[in-house]
Amino acid sequence: MKKTSAPGVLARFRAPKLPVPRQGDTALVTGATSGIGAATAKELVKRQFRVVGTSRDPGSAAARANTPDGVELIPLDLGDPTSIAGVPDELAKIGAGPVTVLVNNAGESQNGPLEELPRDALERLFQVNVIGHVELTQALLPQMRAARRGRIVFVGSMLGSFPLAYRGSYGASKAAIKAFAFSARREVARFGIGVSVMEPGAINTGLSERRTIYVDDHGPYAEEFATMLTHLNNNEADGITAEPVAGEILRAVSDARPRPLYATGSSARFAFPAARLLPRDTMGGIIAAKHGL
Repeated sequence: MKKTSAPGVLARFRAPKLPVPRQGDTALVTGATSGIGAATAKELVKRQFRVVGTSRDPGSAAARANTPDGVELIPLDLGDPTSIAGVPDELAKIGAGPVTVLVNNAGESQNGPLEELPRDALERLFQVNVIGHVELTQALLPQMRAARRGRIVFVGSMLGSFPLAYRGSYGASKAAIKAFAFSARREVARFGIGVSVMEPGAINTGLSERRTIYVDDHGPYAEEFATMLTHLNNNEADGITAEPVAGEILRAVSDARPRPLYATGSSARFAFPAARLLPRDTMGGIIAAKHGL
């Protein structure tokens, strides 16, 4: 009987080598007027892609002022299925395509104790952070299949891997998008398409000023929530800039064998190995302590 070596078995399940998107291809970056989206769009321009960004109001003075040089803007509201479905037509209007790089970056950051999160807030969060990106990906996958090449990067969060009290809804949305991405890797690899997730840790992009908060200021969670939020804001103020995150996203775009998960910031190099060794509650306690809990 022929024996199969362990390395041979592992090689059988190795991620396939995929075609790399080409210079001149169209790259679409959601939320390209700030933070990670803007930094990623800049890097893609440097790599000589035709870069299209999205904004809820691309004609506004703020959007025009914050759009990186060389990036074209089209309208997109991830909370509106009609707006999402119209993206291929918006791309056709400016003569762009086919899209072979999609960076699903835009999203909402939400905070609050589980007991006090309103249903409509949860529905909006999952539409914007999960369903909207799934719908956009569905709309653009036919272009990638036709081109026989493509890279899709979902910008998640380390909270999708390491949940934190009072950040459950946000972490759950990022864990959900990671599950979609990991599943889709097998589905689309045979068409030359790679799918990856980028999980940044604490990052200083001004997001703390835009997060949505749901908490009863006089309720049973108010004091501990305030402690968590103060530490969270401080951690983000001391966090990495958007540029290292953009660099990891570009690795997912250009690696011949893109990994399922890329991560940077918040001691990601140590956190993921530690999570494999430590009991779940111990790891959770470490993360909670970092946020004053």
